[in-house]
Amino acid sequence: MQNTHKKICIVSICLAKGGAERSCAMLSEMLVTQGYEVHIAILTDEVRFSYSGTLFNLGKLKKENETISGRFKRLLTLRAYLKKHAFDVIIDHRSKNDYYRELFYHKVIYKGFKKIYVVHSSNPSLYLTQKPKEFAKLYNKNMVTVGVSNYISKTILPSFGIENSVTIHNAFDPAWGESQRRLPGTITAGNYILSYGRIDDPVKDFTFLLNAYTASHLWKEGIQLVILGDGDDKKTLQQFAQILPSASQIVFLPNQSPFHIIANAQFVTLTSRFEGFPMVLVESLSLGVPVVSLDIVSGPSEIIEHEKNGLLIAKRDVSLFAEAMQRMSTDSILREQCQENARASVAQFSTEEIAKQWNQLLYNELR
Repeated sequence: MQNTHKKICIVSICLAKGGAERSCAMLSEMLVTQGYEVHIAILTDEVRFSYSGTLFNLGKLKKENETISGRFKRLLTLRAYLKKHAFDVIIDHRSKNDYYRELFYHKVIYKGFKKIYVVHSSNPSLYLTQKPKEFAKLYNKNMVTVGVSNYISKTILPSFGIENSVTIHNAFDPAWGESQRRLPGTITAGNYILSYGRIDDPVKDFTFLLNAYTASHLWKEGIQLVILGDGDDKKTLQQFAQILPSASQIVFLPNQSPFHIIANAQFVTLTSRFEGFPMVLVESLSLGVPVVSLDIVSGPSEIIEHEKNGLLIAKRDVSLFAEAMQRMSTDSILREQCQENARASVAQFSTEEIAKQWNQLLYNELR
C-alpha cells in the first residue's frame, strides 16, 4: 500500500494552543513517515508543536489592523498556493462556526480540490456553523469526514445528515515519555493532582474542579492541585482559587510541555463540559498515569475503563467528583492497578496505529 507520490495540504488555524492543533501537527509527522508529500497551511503565526513537511504560514502575511479586504486577499494567497502545488487532497482541521465564510472556502478557496474535514469537538456549533443542516450538504460533497471519536462520527454527524463520516482517533507519541526535564520548584513528584489545557472555563470548567478539590479535603493532607496552562480565564480562576480554604495547596503553572509534569502526578483530571477526543486522557495514560474524568458525551468512555485505568464519573456533581479524587489518591491498590493497566489501555491510539488508519483511508480514497 503506497502513496509516495501523493501531495497533501493540511489546513489549521495554527500549530499551537490545544489538542486539535497538536493532533494536526502530529498528523503531518505521521503522513510524512507514510511517504506522502505534506504541506501545512496555517492562518495565524503561532507555531509551538513540532511538525513535518513544508509550512506555509499565512499568519506572517497578516498586517496589523487587517481589514476584511486584506483578509480576503490573504485567503486568495492560500488559493494560489493550493493551485500552484496541485494537491491531491486537502485535510482541513479548522473549526467552522460561520456558514458564509465556509461557503466561501468551499466555492472559492477549495474549488476543484478533494477535501477531508476533521471534526474535533462534540459541540456542533464549532464545526457545523450556525446553519448545520445547510452546511451538512457541503460536508457530503467532501471525500470523507473524519470524526475524532465514535460519538462524533456515529451519532452527531449522522444526526445532521452527514453520510460520509468515519472515526480516526487522535494519536499519542510514545516518545513523549522520554522527557527528562526537572519539575518546577513549587511542586513535588507524586504529591499532586494535575489538570492541564487551555484555560477556557466555560468549556473546561476548572471552577468545578477547584470546588471538587476543596470538597475532597486532599489539600488538608498536603496533596496539591496543579493547573497547567494559559487562557483568557486564568486570572479570574486564580482570583477565585485565592478565596478557597484550599488556596495554599493550589498551584498555577504557565503553558509548557506537559509531559514531565504528567509523568510525576498521582493522577490527571478532566472536568470539561464537552470535548471531542480528549488528548489529556490519552497522554496521561500513555505515560502510565491514571485519570479521573467526568463521563461527558464524547471521548472519555472510549478511553477509560472504570476502575481499570481510571475513574469515570457519571454526573457533574461536586461531591461525587470529590469522592472519586479522594479515592484515587488514598486507595493505593486502586491507583497501582490503574497505573499497571494505563499504557496498554491506549496502545491502539499510538502514532504507529493511527498512521496506518490514515494511510488506509487515503489509499482507498485516492487510488
